[in-house]
Amino acid sequence: MQRPSLSSPLLTLPGAVPGEGVDEGVAAHYGDLFREQRSLADGAGVVDLSHRGVLTVTGDDRLSWLHLLLTQHVEQLPPDQATEALILSANGHIEHALYLVDDGTTTWAHVEPGTQEALLAYLESMKFFYRVEVADRTAEFALVHLPAGSIAKVPDGVAVRETAYGRDLFLPREDLESYAAANGPAIGLLAHEALRVEQHRPRLGFETDHRTIPHELGWIGTAVHLQKGCYRGQETVARVQNLGKPPRRLVFLHLDGSEVHLPPHGAEVRLAADGLEGRKIGFVTTSARHHELGPIALALVKRNVPADAELIAETTAAAQEVVVEP
Repeated sequence: MQRPSLSSPLLTLPGAVPGEGVDEGVAAHYGDLFREQRSLADGAGVVDLSHRGVLTVTGDDRLSWLHLLLTQHVEQLPPDQATEALILSANGHIEHALYLVDDGTTTWAHVEPGTQEALLAYLESMKFFYRVEVADRTAEFALVHLPAGSIAKVPDGVAVRETAYGRDLFLPREDLESYAAANGPAIGLLAHEALRVEQHRPRLGFETDHRTIPHELGWIGTAVHLQKGCYRGQETVARVQNLGKPPRRLVFLHLDGSEVHLPPHGAEVRLAADGLEGRKIGFVTTSARHHELGPIALALVKRNVPADAELIAETTAAAQEVVVEP
């Protein structure tokens, strides 16, 4: 995954510490991680996600065309109804994750930082005779997130994805700084990520690798519609759904709070009964410090790992909580 080229103006705010890797274009935090988390949980603040890619699809055929390509049923998607969808490889592996809303004339999507160019190239290659236009709007629009319960106003004409977790605004990029100042406090990405981990929500490039299929992450139902067909990778989805045996499953980990170090992305997970020299049975995908739960993580483990087994994430003891059933 490429790193984003845009840097947010909110990185100039007092206390701002830049994110790392694909998230380096926005602030990881503004000096007080737990205060920022509590603000989000209380429905206050603005999360700067302006490093994420923004694409639009216009034209009379946009929804019927997207319906053929995506794992989600979007052919009759009502205006202003948020949804999410995947694009799979021919073998059913996850290649792209799109977070969508249609405003009646335009379908808006935000995607992981640095993935928009490859996604745009794929969509352009699939246009054929359909009346659609696809555009990368990342340079023009900045994504910001308002938590559930926020009373911040949405400017007229701004496209909004509203879900149970809050609202995603496709804000004109030149308005980002003034909007955050008027509706703050500004909230760093680490606070947003901690709540995402708590809510068991997967993220492309973190919970996924080159062979991840939707069943492993619990994306069936939320991003994959089982009653539609004729999209690339559908045969794998149907086969795994009928057999009920994805090779891995997502778990939520309560990490030992006495450890100062958080296991990083990719840290090996083992059965506690086998000790540190035991065989690898999975890996940590995202770890976070939560203002109430303490250190937590998501991990992908082999499907046959007992749901009540104690685990070790790198060198940290971990109790697992089922996200995807064995």
